[in-house]
Amino acid sequence: MDPEALRKYSALHPKPAGLALQYGTAGFRTKAQQLDHVMFRMGLLAVLRSKAVAATIGVMVTASHNPEEDNGIKLVDPLGEMLHPSWEEYATQLANAEEQELQEVISEICQKAEVNLHKDALVFIGRDTRPSSEKLSQSVIDGILVLGGQYHDYGLVTTPQLHYMVCCQNTQGLYGKATLEGYYEKLSKAFMELIKQSHSSGECQRHLKIDCANGIGALKLSEMKPYFPQEVLIHIYNDGTKEKLNHLCGADFVKVHQKPPRGLDMKPNERCCSFDGDADRIVYYYKDATGHFHLIDGDKIATLISIFLKELLAKVRQNFKMAVVQTAYANGSSTRYLEETLKVPVHCVKTGVKHLHHKAQEFDVGVYFEANGHGTVLFSKSAETKIRQLVKEEKDDEKREAAKVLENMIDLINQTVGDAISDMLVIEAILALKGLTVQQWDALYTDLPNRLLKVQVADRRVIDTTDADRRAVTPPGLQEKIDALVKKYKLSRAFVRPSGTEDVVRIYAEADTQENADALAHEVSLAVYHLAGGKGAPPQPI
Repeated sequence: MDPEALRKYSALHPKPAGLALQYGTAGFRTKAQQLDHVMFRMGLLAVLRSKAVAATIGVMVTASHNPEEDNGIKLVDPLGEMLHPSWEEYATQLANAEEQELQEVISEICQKAEVNLHKDALVFIGRDTRPSSEKLSQSVIDGILVLGGQYHDYGLVTTPQLHYMVCCQNTQGLYGKATLEGYYEKLSKAFMELIKQSHSSGECQRHLKIDCANGIGALKLSEMKPYFPQEVLIHIYNDGTKEKLNHLCGADFVKVHQKPPRGLDMKPNERCCSFDGDADRIVYYYKDATGHFHLIDGDKIATLISIFLKELLAKVRQNFKMAVVQTAYANGSSTRYLEETLKVPVHCVKTGVKHLHHKAQEFDVGVYFEANGHGTVLFSKSAETKIRQLVKEEKDDEKREAAKVLENMIDLINQTVGDAISDMLVIEAILALKGLTVQQWDALYTDLPNRLLKVQVADRRVIDTTDADRRAVTPPGLQEKIDALVKKYKLSRAFVRPSGTEDVVRIYAEADTQENADALAHEVSLAVYHLAGGKGAPPQPI
């Protein structure tokens, strides 16, 4: 490490006085103009991580579904997974170190994590379409070069595409080719193989309107269009040419506001979906003949995929263990349907993709989705090997055909992380193969009415939770208050949890009617406001 070069470059990316940031589930996220020093330092950290694990590391510059003025950065570990939790701490330390402490903090990380600075390092970089992203990724490159790392800049890519590239690179191409063409070819080939076998109900099945949140998803879907079969007609809306990123559109907007995005003209019973700003989340929706809006969120996506996979697994007659992993935000009706009707085990974990991903790895087939539409399916190495073997060697036609469909599903699913493009193709293939309309899919079960609220607090750390975020441990008296409020309503539950990114407390409530869910959410938000140091005016009734 060259202390002089470090000092020189660090001075070009000064840390604003008094700014302290925390590396959370989504990495670092804040206003773009406060991030230059963080980007430079995450370039440094990516090199250290690459040297420590002797593998390629990814760096993605994005703030996902946040407003366009924000930006952020997250690191991607060798198999395309989230950064290891022990390194999240190093990221926070390095980002918050004062200029003169930088070298000391780096030496400390090297010592604790046994980093050999003489090893080679390679970092893959990607960025979203925000106006600030190009300049910020240049700051990452400065950090990489100071510590003698090498880099490959993929430029504009979706977050899941970068995760995919990192995994391909570190599996020596076993997972696929570490290029955008490789990604498009692998997914489109598997998709074509699947829909070849569909005797779907007519052409109307194939039209899909997609709201791309004025983000990177629009660019990448347009690039992928030539790879799609002719029967698949995708219509891209909110492509970023006219409006601001995530403004009144995108998966997060549709899920939270339970209404269609701006800029997408919906006719009755048309299948529509929305990506979020970096294309790692997807939700579907439609309007019925009476003009009523129906949202199909991550819970229903997980249910559709689970039904399909369960049928196939039954046909291959292997003793594969399958489970669905959810968070406390999953609608109670989805959990009941999966456990009681489908007879699939359901596990609830803390909010945050890394917790879901980790739990899903315990099964041969682990389906995980957050209600917000972020999710994927993981297949264990042994299950994947067995399925590919059955395709080659199985004499029984039914078993071999089912194994073949499973094999194509394995290739179509981006197992590194939730991927809106991949998930969309999985859903479209399943709907075609099962001959299902969007209305039939929606009718699998009826969601319990629910409401999401947030309350501004002085310090989100005053709230601590347990039981996968479903019970509040602190402040004293809050959980007892919530329990008493829940007792007032039928089929109800409610929980609160601190945001991972800002000083707000998130509130979720569900009940037998929308009126009751709204009332419960409001009463819980008042309890949070009074017991957890609410800021500003008290929450108003919905």
